[in-house]
Amino acid sequence: MKILLPFLGVMGIVIVAFVGVEMLNLQYLFGVMIPYTAFIIFVVGVVLRILKWGRSAVPFCIPTTSGQQKSFSWIKRNRFDNPSNNLEVIVRMALEVLLFRSLFSNTSTALKEDEGRLIHQSSKWLWLGGLAFHWSFLIVLVRHLRLFLDPIPSALSLVEGMDGLMQLGVPVLYWTGLILLISATYLFFRRVVIPQVSYFSLPNDHFPLLLILFIATTGMIMRYILKVDIISVKAFTVGLFSLKPTITHDLGLIFYIHLFLVSVLLAYFPFSKLMHAAGVFLSPTRNMPNNSRRIRHINPWNYPVKVHTYEEYEDDFRDKMKTVGLPLEKE
Repeated sequence: MKILLPFLGVMGIVIVAFVGVEMLNLQYLFGVMIPYTAFIIFVVGVVLRILKWGRSAVPFCIPTTSGQQKSFSWIKRNRFDNPSNNLEVIVRMALEVLLFRSLFSNTSTALKEDEGRLIHQSSKWLWLGGLAFHWSFLIVLVRHLRLFLDPIPSALSLVEGMDGLMQLGVPVLYWTGLILLISATYLFFRRVVIPQVSYFSLPNDHFPLLLILFIATTGMIMRYILKVDIISVKAFTVGLFSLKPTITHDLGLIFYIHLFLVSVLLAYFPFSKLMHAAGVFLSPTRNMPNNSRRIRHINPWNYPVKVHTYEEYEDDFRDKMKTVGLPLEKE
């Protein structure tokens, strides 16, 4: 059920778009109203989540520490695992966001039953799959900007040219689209096949992966099999971006299915684990210098406490203490 429910959910989204566009002729609803609504939910939801995280108090210095922090000059420290200033924090964040450094250092554990011992091994395939998935997804998103901008910036044309550098036919095969499809498939089946990963995977782990898989698949179908009229798509998306949407009848059903899947992903984003894209920048275990030996961190929740000293206690109960023979500091 952990896999079946998300799969049925994504299939339901496809069926809803099919019925709505093909049978009920609700092109304006699926082409204009739903994308706008999804975009508003995405922006408002992300802003509210970030504001909520930003208001959370961080009482202490709590960076992740996989190496020695700065202390004595004769002890070698790990500069990027335990940064002591903001510049080193920026380097650590850049390595984390751009190269998934912590995932690169990740290890997996397995029990070798024949030898009866626990072994620890590197899990670089996960790092490589995650890196390929996120970078290809980013470049695919950047490439899609050509549908919304007119004229197209030269930098965008350069990215597009490099992506399709090894042209295999017409239309040009964009490698990032193919890599996105392969890496998302790998990450999905990794959660299904590996027993330990499958055990703690939930439906909300499978749903976004399946959604992105379907988005990538419909995108590839739209480009290489059921080819849509790219001029009509461009005119439609530019109108959508300039708040002057116009619906034409030659966009094609597969385009509306693709657009509806993207809209669902946008609306789902702020309420899902996909928010780690923004959360990584607000993680106190990442964005704080490890300087707890040099700077005293005060708990922001501290409040004035009325102290009752022993001298005051003795003044209050001196007669009673003297009566029962308890020792007194001040007679």
